[in-house]
Amino acid sequence: MESVRKKYVLVLADGMADTPVAALNGKTPMQAAHKPHMDQLAKKGVVGMVKTIPDGMSTGSDTANMAVMGYDPRKYYTGRSPFEAYSMGLRLEDADVSFRCNLVHVSEETPYEEKIMLDHSSDEISTEEAAELIRTVQSELGAERMRFYPGVSYRHILLWKDAPWDFEFTPPHDILGRRVGDYMPKGAYGGKFCQMIKDSYRFLEAQPVNRRRKERGLLTANSIWIWGEGKRPAIQSFKEKYGLSGAVISAVDLIKGLGLCAGMDSIDVEGVTGTYRTNYKGKLQAALDALDSGKDFVYIHLEGPDECGHRAETANKVTAIERIDGEIVGPLMAALDKSGAPFSLMVTPDHPTPLNLRTHTNSPVPFLIYDSENPTEKPLQVFDEEGAAKTGVFYPEGYLLMDGFLKHA
Repeated sequence: MESVRKKYVLVLADGMADTPVAALNGKTPMQAAHKPHMDQLAKKGVVGMVKTIPDGMSTGSDTANMAVMGYDPRKYYTGRSPFEAYSMGLRLEDADVSFRCNLVHVSEETPYEEKIMLDHSSDEISTEEAAELIRTVQSELGAERMRFYPGVSYRHILLWKDAPWDFEFTPPHDILGRRVGDYMPKGAYGGKFCQMIKDSYRFLEAQPVNRRRKERGLLTANSIWIWGEGKRPAIQSFKEKYGLSGAVISAVDLIKGLGLCAGMDSIDVEGVTGTYRTNYKGKLQAALDALDSGKDFVYIHLEGPDECGHRAETANKVTAIERIDGEIVGPLMAALDKSGAPFSLMVTPDHPTPLNLRTHTNSPVPFLIYDSENPTEKPLQVFDEEGAAKTGVFYPEGYLLMDGFLKHA
């Protein structure tokens, strides 16, 4: 009789790790959140810390998620935007360079350099509104070898065919509340990008989309911001590396593209937003359907905690963690238990996004692994930054965590 193949599910709570917050009585959001399912699993599994982002590398979701997926960023990382481009169906040649193009909201000071970066997401602008604005950006700023492509919400792509390589950019979510003039593009071609950013402010504010947003009390998408340059990636497929078929479920182009580059399926779910108000039920069902259809491994990515961290929304970050616990982890465990097949479940952030900093850091993050075939009994073990550090379990290289998770594959 053929044995039932083991299933593997990774729940990635983007930016969930944090530092103690005064408004939470000195607790982190993970400590303050009511997350009974994660904490119960912690008492039956392995809890520890992992350093997902190598020292000296970009403290982004790109390097961090690459490591969590089992790929060494030092070896495979070629930049963030190529993964996002890949998820949009764009294919880069060796000489091409892609860039992330955010629709952002900046203050009204003049000249442009005196403006303050107020919101890197333009109040989480809708994909439909953003597409209309990016078409205008392409019409005004695009050229034969430089083209803007609409993505999801505020996240878009600029593709430069046969491009040079001498750039220095800063992510907009790293400079919230700061004067943009200190962080404008640099490098041999920095002036070209500076001019494009300045020109975008000239025509975006007056667009019908932004007039309607202003009438509804929403922030306008009054500027583009270019960053995240990269070249075509070449990484070994997940199937070749681990012998498992896989799928990713995410609202974020970066994660979709990373999964596609690793040879996994990317499953789209209606109503996902990349915020703490996303379609949790839809993501859960998509994951269970993927496993039922024969997938061995599913990577469920949830962006909500990270967005709340960037926006300094303490209560919402706690809520995001609680919703992941109650609407993903709990029912996922119940369904996996009911299936009767052996399984392993991992829950982890990719990086911290501390509320007091509003950006990522490369500090180690807590992880939790539960193996249905090897449960433990650790009644005092909890799943948060402090509890995970106390166990003494530590992966100094993030990409090795996947090997530990799949050790019984």
